[in-house]
Amino acid sequence: MPLNVRSIAVSIAVICFFGIAIIGWISGLSPFTCCKRALAGAACAYIAAALAVKAINAILMNAMITDQINQQKGKDSGDTG
Repeated sequence: MPLNVRSIAVSIAVICFFGIAIIGWISGLSPFTCCKRALAGAACAYIAAALAVKAINAILMNAMITDQINQQKGKDSGDTG
């Protein structure tokens, strides 16, 4: 079963947004600067997370398909022998 790309990417982006905003606020930046940097960081985190989850889904699906093919080959060779 593939992972839900959008919900995972949004969750990571929201966490990243608040993390960057808090770090900027602690550093003494203006609220507008914190917001701009946090928004840019969240957008980058969303894109990176979406690509990572898509790659994980592709790897998992490939492994599941390979496993099913190997099981079918095992059943076919077991029936004829």
